[in-house]
Amino acid sequence: MVDRWANTFVHPTMEDIAAHVPRKISANSITFAGFAIGLLAVPLLWIELYTMALALILVNRFFDGLDGAVARRNGITSFGGYLDITCDFIFYSAVILGFALADPEKNGLTASFLIFSFIGTGSSFLAFAVAAEKHGISSEAHGQKAFYYLGGLAEGTETILFYIIICLFPEHFPTFAVIFGSICWLTVVGRFGSAYSLLR
Repeated sequence: MVDRWANTFVHPTMEDIAAHVPRKISANSITFAGFAIGLLAVPLLWIELYTMALALILVNRFFDGLDGAVARRNGITSFGGYLDITCDFIFYSAVILGFALADPEKNGLTASFLIFSFIGTGSSFLAFAVAAEKHGISSEAHGQKAFYYLGGLAEGTETILFYIIICLFPEHFPTFAVIFGSICWLTVVGRFGSAYSLLR
């Protein structure tokens, strides 16, 4: 919901940082590095080292912003966009898996609901991107991207804030998971409406 606003600050900052990244370092290598760092948060969540896990989650999100800035500098590719979004979706679900592993009895059901909700937001996002490409629909409202970014209530910024909250207050994970999962489904409904208006 606030990605468009956040990007007005994040993109220029990341582009300044990207200017100092050697050209021999590709956007894809940054994506892979950030993905690997992000996955290390899962065992930390499992053993309930939430502050350390949060640090790695934030590093992952920093790399996710940096790879886009480097890609815009060097030239955006379809494979880079594919790699970026694939790693993002796997990472998003992996963090929730970490909370389920930390306390299966308390967190298992709501973690399952949240990953189920992520399937809704992810599939509605990607399905629209495919249809938009087919129909020649484009937008740079979220910046220059490899494919169409359809917004919603639950976008990248909201997801980062959600991860910060659940890492700072892990004892309340079930409550926050239900709330954020419900927001995800409102996003799906909104995207259905957008798709109907733009693709019919």
